[in-house]
Amino acid sequence: MENWDDYRFILALDRSGTVRSAANLLGVTHSTVSRRLAIINDRYGQPVFERIAGGYQPTEWGTQLVQAAQQIEGISFSADRRRKANETELSGPITLSIPDVLGQFLLLDYLIDFSRQYPGIELILQSTYRFADLDRSEADVVIRGVAKPPEHLVGRRLFPYALSYYARYDYLEKTAPSDRCWITLPSPAGVPSWIATSPFPDAPVRMTSDDITLIHQAAKQGHGMVRNACYLGDPDPDLVRLPQSPPPFPVADFWVLTHPDLKATPRIKLLMRFLASALLQNQDLIEGKMGSA
Repeated sequence: MENWDDYRFILALDRSGTVRSAANLLGVTHSTVSRRLAIINDRYGQPVFERIAGGYQPTEWGTQLVQAAQQIEGISFSADRRRKANETELSGPITLSIPDVLGQFLLLDYLIDFSRQYPGIELILQSTYRFADLDRSEADVVIRGVAKPPEHLVGRRLFPYALSYYARYDYLEKTAPSDRCWITLPSPAGVPSWIATSPFPDAPVRMTSDDITLIHQAAKQGHGMVRNACYLGDPDPDLVRLPQSPPPFPVADFWVLTHPDLKATPRIKLLMRFLASALLQNQDLIEGKMGSA
């Protein structure tokens, strides 16, 4: 490409499929993307993208440019990681990708303490349940509870987090059996399969949400029964495990991971050790061994 900035626009349009979505990805206006696409088409003397129902797709020539742009992007990300790897001071930014509830309900105080101990390190928290792409520098460090993370990442495997069943401490007393219900995450099957082996298998699902914090708050306020992580439910004085609940069941191991290029960066190593220590200090809680409040 004659203009190396073209690749950002080409990749954004290829990945999003529409001018408007590409503009959102790039943080520019809709008209800027349209104007830039016209310039790119003119520069190469043939269309790079063609209109289809609902958006754009690359032409045969455009596909070749997309592949070249992906290579350029990979080189750019690699160069940025190598730059970070050569930084030896305990200062500079670290982007940490962490599940929202883990940050809010378990590790927030630890993260604040880390920032106080190391004021030269700028901790950038990325709260998401999606596994950040470390190859594309979406994050420097991730904490995830997964069965099998990407094999090329490096770090530490810890122990599994566990789930149990919870309701407000007075929910069963104040709610007639016919009115008891579950609040759950959305399930492709409609009714989650785990309800069949729960303490109340005949209770219906009355509400679903993809927001775990909202589900937790709904249970605290007495609106239904939930299945939640033990580190979320057990310390909460408003919640108790449901009677006849089976022992908490492990789901997936927690991992603290980074990209191989960053494994020797002092500030990255420091944060990873700090996070592993914080999780280990709460292992009994995370594994559901402390019981309900």
